[in-house]
Amino acid sequence: MNLIENAKKQIDALVHSAYESAAAKGELPADAQLKGIVEIPKGANNGDYAANHAMTAAKALRAAPRKVAEVLTANMDLSGTWFDSVEVAGPGFMNFRLGGKWYADVLENICAEGPDYGRTDALNGSKIMVEFVSANPTGPMHMGNARGGVLGDALAEVLSRAGADVWREFYVNDAGNQIEKFAVSIDMRYQQLILGEDAVEFPEDGYHGEDIIELAKGFRAANGDDWLGKSVEERHEAMAKYGLSVNLPKMKADLERYNITYDEWFYESVLHDSGFVADSVAKLTEQGYTYEKDGAVWLNTSKILGEKLLAAGKTPEDIEKLGLKDDVLRRANGFYTYFAADIAYHRNKFAVRGFDKVINIWGADHHGHVARLKGAMDALGLDGEHRLDIVLMQLVKLMRDGEVVRMSKRTGKAISLSDLLDEIPVDAARWFFNSRPESQMDFDLGLAVRQDSENPVYYVQYAHARICTMLANLASDGMTVPAASDADISLLSTEFERDLIKQLSALPEEIRLAARDYNPSRIGSYVTELSARFHRFYTECRIKGADEATAKARLLLSDCTRRVIENGLSIIGVSAPDKM
Repeated sequence: MNLIENAKKQIDALVHSAYESAAAKGELPADAQLKGIVEIPKGANNGDYAANHAMTAAKALRAAPRKVAEVLTANMDLSGTWFDSVEVAGPGFMNFRLGGKWYADVLENICAEGPDYGRTDALNGSKIMVEFVSANPTGPMHMGNARGGVLGDALAEVLSRAGADVWREFYVNDAGNQIEKFAVSIDMRYQQLILGEDAVEFPEDGYHGEDIIELAKGFRAANGDDWLGKSVEERHEAMAKYGLSVNLPKMKADLERYNITYDEWFYESVLHDSGFVADSVAKLTEQGYTYEKDGAVWLNTSKILGEKLLAAGKTPEDIEKLGLKDDVLRRANGFYTYFAADIAYHRNKFAVRGFDKVINIWGADHHGHVARLKGAMDALGLDGEHRLDIVLMQLVKLMRDGEVVRMSKRTGKAISLSDLLDEIPVDAARWFFNSRPESQMDFDLGLAVRQDSENPVYYVQYAHARICTMLANLASDGMTVPAASDADISLLSTEFERDLIKQLSALPEEIRLAARDYNPSRIGSYVTELSARFHRFYTECRIKGADEATAKARLLLSDCTRRVIENGLSIIGVSAPDKM
């Protein structure tokens, strides 16, 4: 239950009821439309919630906003509500102050919902796919994949807890030019192993990593030297298959180590083998959006995007200045391009599997691809503009002692996801990579392993462990956490206790906003503030030594805080240890 959202709705209902009462008495004109916003003020002096209905309706009610607010508050009945008082402030704000029932309901709600506390039905079961990482299977996963993995996984969890039916997917690019280059690279290293490096020239545009040499050695160990006598086509098909059979399980293992699992690993080759890529290009042709030139089939991207821009109010002159370009879908040699396969893949998501919304986590270098893909979906009648969302993430810089780190201490090579997880805990990696995607990120390796309050993940985990230790120690003295019905929550009346309860109440709203904005970093900020408020409460409000009723209420508040920290950390895939 989202008690913040419900409190706002209750205020809106109170204002409308007060208006009906005032209008019936002739104190305000009847039949006016009363619309306003209810917000949480920044300063405690302005109450717990503030409503601006009197200000927005003043013109229709032909009275000064403050006068309208005074009439409304005079006609307001707060009995049986969450609020103790309402007062008029400034030019006509109505400031509401919460009563004891609301604070009690927060803790009772946490106890009742347990691990499900924070879940809402804001997205009402909508079917959403989040596709993330989708790294090229021709080599190890890098820092961009490490960041994209956390952003995608945490976003998927936020959407799920906001009520969506979420599907996590990894798109495997196991077809096309990059796989052919992968096979050629293994083949050339295989030949060099047998014939000598000087006898075989490695292609300039091949994959030069040590991992290719290891794959060639593995292929040779499994198949011997006889494959030199096979045709180029046979070698490349077998070597690509072998390379993928080694790389994909390793990618899955690295991601599982990172606490990331998928509902499906979807293979590009399926789209080609089933004819779905060809069929998708044919559909675009039927709609009049393709043409042939120099033996190739082109998508008239400039026409698709131009039509959208004209509909948005741009002039032909404005559009011409953009220099829009068309895209090849099928080359003159008959092979379909990566873009054609990408169009088919996204058509499959919408038209075949029926997702209401598709969210892709991409690197910022894919920026130019966004409008083209959305436009292709629009051309297919799939409303890519509104149903396809792309989250672009910026680069990551690894830092140690103020210096940029590019090489692994263990391997001496470019740092991969596996190298990173050898150096820092998974919890730290997931915490730090769960940041706003539009910002370039400096990842401080030294900070990630520090065990003090400067390290935010340690700070939050320590708060959880501190509560667990405290509760265990008190339990050994015979002081156990009571049921919510057995605690007098009205005794939690200090500013430290009420500030902590207010923060506890905010998790459902933070999840809703994180889902709305595609920004799971809100959850990390939330649990950090929750931990800070608990530490202040713990310092100011002692449990041991307090009278029995107060101690029981504070025990319940501490246990509720423990539960909510654990719930928040679980959203971003970080553990909540009992001891540290």
